[in-house]
Amino acid sequence: MEQPPKYAAIATLRSWYARHERPISSLSLIGGFVFDAITLKRVDMFWDNFWVIVHLLVVGICIILLNREENEGAGAIASDSDPAKLHFWLLNILQFFFGGLISTFIVFYFRSAVLAVAWPFFLILALAFVANESFKRHYARIDFQISFFFLSVYLFAIFLLPVLLHQISSAIFLASGGVSLIILLGFLGLLKLFTKEGFKRGKNALLSSVVGIYIVVNALYFLNLIPPLPLSLRDAGIYHSIARNASDQYVVTEEAGSIWDRFLTFLDIYPAYHAAPGSAVYAYSAIFSPIAFNTNIVHEWQRYDAAKKKWVTAITIPLGVVGGREQGYRTYSINTGLSAGKWRVNVKTPSGQLVGRMIFSVVIDGAVPVLATETKS
Repeated sequence: MEQPPKYAAIATLRSWYARHERPISSLSLIGGFVFDAITLKRVDMFWDNFWVIVHLLVVGICIILLNREENEGAGAIASDSDPAKLHFWLLNILQFFFGGLISTFIVFYFRSAVLAVAWPFFLILALAFVANESFKRHYARIDFQISFFFLSVYLFAIFLLPVLLHQISSAIFLASGGVSLIILLGFLGLLKLFTKEGFKRGKNALLSSVVGIYIVVNALYFLNLIPPLPLSLRDAGIYHSIARNASDQYVVTEEAGSIWDRFLTFLDIYPAYHAAPGSAVYAYSAIFSPIAFNTNIVHEWQRYDAAKKKWVTAITIPLGVVGGREQGYRTYSINTGLSAGKWRVNVKTPSGQLVGRMIFSVVIDGAVPVLATETKS
């Protein structure tokens, strides 16, 4: 019996998607990442967090439906590549929304990261993003589904809890892990109602995976390799002078040619800072902190000891940060009498997480360098 035109068109469209599923999936994930980078603004915004919550809800619903279908005998192996089966579409939706979650976390954490330090964390996120695209067949396994779900909930809780509690600390981080485990246990209880057999078969692999993720995330945090969301460094620089004018702007002076210096900094090459003996050096930072999130940071001035081949802390200066300013709360520290050589100023939380870093090389020179003036609002 011939199908009505509209059903024939739907069948044709489904078949076309199944044939081109891989390139469509790749393009949609890349497009989603670009979309997130443009549209996601702040970790303390309602809609940005609502975006993450919707993704988690869709992922949770897909996991339940996938395993309920399998529990009722639908079988993942027979329907993974059949666009006429619900299982095919649930797997594709699950993959797409997991990709959306990972890209969201990459965008948020990247804005608060010093790549030279946090690269292991981003390597893990990048591998998760690639795995999401490359290992679709593993989504038929319940331990793989739950592992990705737990990792997503954990990464979300790490920055959401500080936003809600208006503080950042090791205790808050540990609480985020506890909340993530509670959410996971609640979800597993719900899942067990629909997938008793499948859940029992994957129990050992699932337990090992969840424990492994929890240990790795905690290790990354206590090694200070996870960016300190919700704090982020909006602006920073090393200057010859800083003054506040009547319009509440900071007027700074820096050596001419600073665009090239910033490029050198980007390449992790230390730009020259010409200083007279005993002169003052100013380290400026603008730290974004959510509304009602008042906290402290430190400027850790360090000199590289070439003989010992290690960084030596010269002085640590505590500074306060008031939350809510879009451009970041502006503050600075002063150090005098710097010796010639490589220097860096680490902007850290009191618990040691790195918010940002300024690097420069002091050249002791009696001549006054050519300075340019910049205003920071």
